[in-house]
Amino acid sequence: MTRDEIRRGVLLDLNEIAPEADLSRLDPAVPLRDQLDLDSVDMLHFVAAMDARFGVAVPEVDYPRMATLDGCVEYLAGRIPVSPI
Repeated sequence: MTRDEIRRGVLLDLNEIAPEADLSRLDPAVPLRDQLDLDSVDMLHFVAAMDARFGVAVPEVDYPRMATLDGCVEYLAGRIPVSPI
């Protein structure tokens, strides 16, 4: 799986959590909660969705690493075999 594929999967999961959001305007370095007005329950649903999609369980201690789109991709890329292309 490539980083682009991971990013697309994360965006699909975000779209399920915040369907009204314009994800094309998302700044990958800014916290998702700030940009998408997500509460803690939304974030739990988001983490659960990524677990279901990627098969990566995220322990609560690692939630801060998932705060941004870039952080999510980086975190998941470290736990999913990533192809260079």
